Formats: sequence, C-alpha cells, structure tokens
Amino acid sequence: MSDTFFSEPPRWEWLIIWYFFLGGIAGGSYFLVALLDLWGEPEDRPTVRLGYYVAFVSILVSGLLLILDLSQPQRFWHMFIMSERGRLMFKYWSPMSIGSWLVLGFGGFAFLSTLVALEEEGWVRWSLLGKLRRGVAGTLLAVFGGLFGVTIDGYPGVLLTVTNRALWADTNLLGVLFLLSSASAAAATLILLSCWQGSGAAAVHWLSWLQSRVLILQLAVLVALVASLGSVARVSLSAWGVLLVVGVVFAGILFPLVLYTRPRLLGHLNIVAGAALVLAGGFLLRVVVVLSAQEI
Repeated sequence: MSDTFFSEPPRWEWLIIWYFFLGGIAGGSYFLVALLDLWGEPEDRPTVRLGYYVAFVSILVSGLLLILDLSQPQRFWHMFIMSERGRLMFKYWSPMSIGSWLVLGFGGFAFLSTLVALEEEGWVRWSLLGKLRRGVAGTLLAVFGGLFGVTIDGYPGVLLTVTNRALWADTNLLGVLFLLSSASAAAATLILLSCWQGSGAAAVHWLSWLQSRVLILQLAVLVALVASLGSVARVSLSAWGVLLVVGVVFAGILFPLVLYTRPRLLGHLNIVAGAALVLAGGFLLRVVVVLSAQEI
C-alpha cells in the first residue's frame, strides 16, 4: 500500500476547488486570446478584449479565495513580505511561495492587458496603453502574459503532486491534466460569453475547433492517469468513480465531442450546449480530484 495513505489531508474544501477552477479559466483565457492577439484577424478583437477581462476578473476572485482560505486571512501579505525585516519573501523551495508569486505576477499581466483593452474601447484615456497594444511592447505583453497563464493552469496539478497525499502524489500527470482541462474550460467560457454578446463568430469557430482537440487529449491523459494509479485508484476513486465517469468523462468530454461532430443534433444550440457541458465537467473534475483524496 502506498505510504500516502498514512498522511494527514490538508482539509482543502470548496474555496480551494473554486480557486483551482477559476484560476484555470483565468490562465487559459489569457493564453487563448493572446494567440488571437498575436495572429488573429481584426474581427477577433472583441473576443481578445473579452478574454483579457475574463482573465483579470477570474484571477482577482481566485486570489481572494486563497486569502479567505488562510487560517488568518489578514496576514496574507506575509506570503510576500517578511514581517520582521520588511524584505520580500520568496522561498524557491516552497511550492506555496512560488504559487503565490505566480498568482501575483499573472494578476499584474492580466490587469495591464485589461487596461489596454479598456483603452482600445475608449473607456480609458492614456496614450501609453495604446502603445502596449501594438508593436514590440504589445507582442512582449501577450507572450509573457500567455506564458504566465500556462504556468497558472498547470500549477495546481503540480502542487497536488508534491503533496504527500493518496492519489495526488501517486501520479505525475495531474499537472498536464489540469493544464488541458483549464484550456478547455477557458475556451468554453469564451464561447459562451461571445455567443451571449453576439460577437466574434470567427473566434468562436476557432475556439470550438481547438476545444474539440484539447478534449481528446484531456481524455487520453485522464485514462493514462487512472491507469498509472493502479490499486490507489480503486481505493481513492471507488466512491467518486461514478461522478468521474458520468460527470467528467461522458457529460464533460464525450458528449460535447459528439455535439461538435454532429452539428445538426441540436442545431444552433450545439456549440452553446457543448461549451456549458465542458465547463461543468471541468468543475466536477476538480471536485473529484480534491475531495476524493482527502476522504481516505
């Protein structure tokens, strides 16, 4: 039996689950619209701006959830500054410290990109922001912000992997799974919001195409992850297996793939229904991963 069965669970509950979910949407949204920002067409600009807004709001809420989950939320700044010396606090050997700085750094990129998007729409008047939308400065902002977004997406899975807990520490695939799931959930969010706004038809088509490919990879990684757990999977997922299979695999991956390949099944609702199911499946995946390992 794995020695992870004898470790104490961290008691992470719904605040952390929502942080994993919204943080993944934040990083994924930024990365996807950064691609459109760099190589998209002028008609993709509404979706690009929307993605930056989603990234900033989602990472802001994620940060608040992390603070609320602390035993003493009012001392969250101790993660960044030494209380006795007033110097910056960074522990390169601590996943928690690295994660805190990643969230803060990505939040800075998302905030700056949001200001640029607001300037583009005329809500903010500052000529410097216009320069960040074009040329070398705009390219660097999109590239480095996108890289931070990818890191934010995979970080929760890596954090769980280095936590000595059953299921989490018994596989090396959680980081990849969370990365792919975040990308599909972010694409679903942008699809739903774009359809609601009635804009970005070309971008929605591209996001749907990309999402179907990511879902196939996500399914393959999920199967490989469960297989890699061996006997640990039978214990850890025994009570949660139904939710994983029905809610995540069938409702959140396979059925959306059917909708994307059968456009006449639900008519114009195909894309919307598929995106909604992917979003729900992404949330349920985090519920299963976080809660199942802590019930042992």
